[in-house]
Formats: sequence, C-alpha cells, structure tokens
Amino acid sequence: MITIRPGDERGRTNIGWLNARHTFSFGQYSDPAHMDFSVLRVINEDIVQPAQGFSTHSHRDMEIITYVLKGALEHQDSLGNGSIIKPGDIQRMSAGTGISHSEFNHSKSENVHLLQIWFLPETQGIDPGYEQIYISPEEKQGQLRLVGSRDGRQNSVTIHQNINLFAGILTHDQQVKYTIQPGRAVWLQIARGAVQLNQHPLKSGDGAAITDETRDITIQGIHESAEILLFDLPAIGKQ
Repeated sequence: MITIRPGDERGRTNIGWLNARHTFSFGQYSDPAHMDFSVLRVINEDIVQPAQGFSTHSHRDMEIITYVLKGALEHQDSLGNGSIIKPGDIQRMSAGTGISHSEFNHSKSENVHLLQIWFLPETQGIDPGYEQIYISPEEKQGQLRLVGSRDGRQNSVTIHQNINLFAGILTHDQQVKYTIQPGRAVWLQIARGAVQLNQHPLKSGDGAAITDETRDITIQGIHESAEILLFDLPAIGKQ
C-alpha cells in the first residue's frame, strides 16, 4: 500500500528568520494523524535567513541527520565539534545521554535550505556522537546511494537504529527500482524536483509511506532533475 503525504499539507512554522514545513508533528504543529512512521520521527524542511539560526539548545536519545540542499549551515556542539555543512554533506549527531548544539546560516547574504531528520534510537542512553561525510552528486546520479546505515557500511554515516537511508538524483526518464524485504517499510521523501512512484506523481515536499508491498517499487524522474531520500525502516511494531 502506498499512502501519499502531500507536501502542501505539511505543518508550517514561519517566524521571519525561519520558514519550515513539518512532515510529522513538531513543536507547535500537532496532528495525531501524522506523528511518525516506524522509527522515523521528524522530517523538517527548513529555510533559514542569512546569518540567522538556532541558538544553543539540547537534545537527548535521538539520532539526527542534517541534509543541506542549498547554502551552508554552521554547526557547533558541546562535544567540541564545529563544521560547515554544505550540499553533499551528510551529518549525523547522536544525542544519546545529552548534547547541546547550535545551527546558523553560515552566509550573510543567502538563505540556507536543509532537511533535518530525526530517528528514534535503537537503545537509549548511548554516548553522544557526531559524524560527517561527503558524497558527491555523481555517486547519487541515477541510483540510490546508501548514505546512512546501522553499521556504517559503504562509507555511510552510522545511525544507531535498524535502518538504511539512501539518496538519489534522477534526471528526466532515469529510474531506479527498490525491493522491499519482508518485515520492512519504506518512506520516500522528495527533496526537490518531481518523480513518479509506480503510478503516483510526486513533487518537491511530498512524501510516501509504502507498506505491505510484495513487489519492487519503481521511481522515475519527471521533466527535471529530482533529489530523493529513501528510508528503509522496520515495519510498524517490528523494530
């Protein structure tokens, strides 16, 4: 079964320096029908104004992925890490027993556009941790490139949960197929552009929950270059 989550129906936070859309309930946006999907708890699409951002704040017991689409995000945390996250970078922060961090638009003249993704961890109370890697557009072109996994294989970031996270870039008529294994579920998020998921057209901001599928799914680019994230997750109640 494929259930579409239209991007235009997501929650919204607009406070001047931040314009955000929320796939699942977050902050002031609460919708009992859209709380999470399997162990995937948050997909926020954020546009942050120049030289603005999130001042120091704390998290615990959450796996947090930052994926920048345009611009640059400056990161500082209580572990002493500091970095600039740009398109192609994948940053993983394990909050574990507790971590504080800040995130600011590194530019004084251009917006930064990013996705921030949260997963519930497999085990609570782990040591906080941080990791950042770069994956070139060529590695994602026309295919699903593993960018996050439980064991960090294939130069992916290590996520402390039973998941596989893939990123892909599809131009017009390029397509990829993916086989959903028994006991698994998939969430597809369209980061930019447009694709066709089996018979379903999807555009930037749309998501799709895919459950109880017994055949391959096919994702095909439409008209323009599209960037997608595919989350292979435990089926509900099987993590």
